[in-house]
Amino acid sequence: MRLLIARCQVDYAGRLTAHLPMATRLIMVKNDGSVLVHADGGSYKPLNWMSAPCVLREGADDDGITLWTVAAGKTDDTLRIRIEEVLHDSAHELGIDPGLQKDGVEKHLQALIAEHTAVLGAGMSLVRREFMTAIGPVDLLCRDAAGASVAVEIKRRGDIDGVEQLTRYLELMSRDPALRPIRGIFAAQEIKPQARTLAHDRGIECVVVDYDALRGIDDPSQRLF
Repeated sequence: MRLLIARCQVDYAGRLTAHLPMATRLIMVKNDGSVLVHADGGSYKPLNWMSAPCVLREGADDDGITLWTVAAGKTDDTLRIRIEEVLHDSAHELGIDPGLQKDGVEKHLQALIAEHTAVLGAGMSLVRREFMTAIGPVDLLCRDAAGASVAVEIKRRGDIDGVEQLTRYLELMSRDPALRPIRGIFAAQEIKPQARTLAHDRGIECVVVDYDALRGIDDPSQRLF
């Protein structure tokens, strides 16, 4: 990646035209060829940019001022950057990025609840994760302290669609003599009021789980409030 801090003027031409008058800005040239022009504000969004595939040509205008011309690979769009003064110019090899690894996604939450089924109720034990039904797998199949089957659907944020999904699973699973009687638990980090109302109407229990507490990061006994 090349990082250039410079006083520059930027003009974009294509499906629309845009002009940025002369000012100090950050220009990023990524390894894939894309070029982004940033100001010291506006959060993450660039003022203007050209996405890859594109071609960057460095030259000079009629006044001898450095001129970058960035041409799109598949259209006639162009980005012209007139550089009056360079304050910083550096290149950095970042290597291959492993990608974003989201923490707290449903599969992680499912694994943690499967290890700590007590958060679903005293005496709860795991029978199987991803218990398959005719319309897809229910996240957890458990048994409660009385030995009854419990189908558990897990979401990060519980809404009406999740309750409807668990309802369909319960309708199918209740036809299996080996699973009857069966009840449902809808578990999530947060559950919307509408989802909670629908779950109550369907006879489904709602359980709000604390992801950090499950991971052992957050100890409620250490809280002041």
